[in-house]
Amino acid sequence: MLLQRVITAIVLLAILLPALFYPAPEPLCLLAIVAIACATWEWGRMNGMTQPKSVALALAMVFACLLSWIMGLLTAHTPTLWTIAGAAWVLVGGWLLRNGVNGWSAIDKVLRGIFGFAALWLAWLAICQARVVGTNFLLSLMVLVWVADISAYFAGRAFGTRLFKNKLAPAISPGKSWEGVCGGMLGVLLLAGVWVWADSAWQAPVASLYTRLARHSGVLLVLAALFMAAMSVVGDLVESLVKRSAGFKDSSGLLPGHGGVLDRVDALLPTLPLGMMLLSTLG
Repeated sequence: MLLQRVITAIVLLAILLPALFYPAPEPLCLLAIVAIACATWEWGRMNGMTQPKSVALALAMVFACLLSWIMGLLTAHTPTLWTIAGAAWVLVGGWLLRNGVNGWSAIDKVLRGIFGFAALWLAWLAICQARVVGTNFLLSLMVLVWVADISAYFAGRAFGTRLFKNKLAPAISPGKSWEGVCGGMLGVLLLAGVWVWADSAWQAPVASLYTRLARHSGVLLVLAALFMAAMSVVGDLVESLVKRSAGFKDSSGLLPGHGGVLDRVDALLPTLPLGMMLLSTLG
């Protein structure tokens, strides 16, 4: 299993990194369409759609992304869209977690399909717009999620439930703890500080999210980093909720050793739009 995970990770990086660092954003945007279409297919399967309907939903996502591209949304200034998307993730995400697995099952399948489609399309658009801003800016959003996840894992392993009495969300994801959440937040704060220093030391031509926040206020940087780390947990838990409702262990087997595409991007679904919201707010 470990060897399989390593091989899959190497292949994914060999595909992602050239597209990410290509001078123009088009290769990454095209690659993101493929990934988001696969995630849309997984979403359909996890929400009771037949195979043909899940494939049709994925094709509809491809059409929606290409149409958005043709309409010029990749380079458009859309602060209202990101404000609505960010607020929706905070409110709807909190509501979903409060109502739990049974609450999700009670929602009509059509509404579940619309929610997933909208969340995935917004994530794709956020990736593309962030890449248009600059690779450094996009990486600062993506690495935040990875650092939060890794820090949470090691903090959870190290402290278990010794600091807090209860688990984070035992009915949704029994393995997650409040200790892990705190560890993830501390990891993100450290990341933010190091990235601000690196931007200054290397005179980055395009500022990261953290440097943009720090230019306004150190307090804003800390609060925003903590908020983004918390919302990455919300994205992870929402996908876990959907999988548990469907009886799935992984969203699919598309990525051997890693599960499905949704399993890898779940925490990015809220953080990417929220990052664009912060960028729009900062100016």
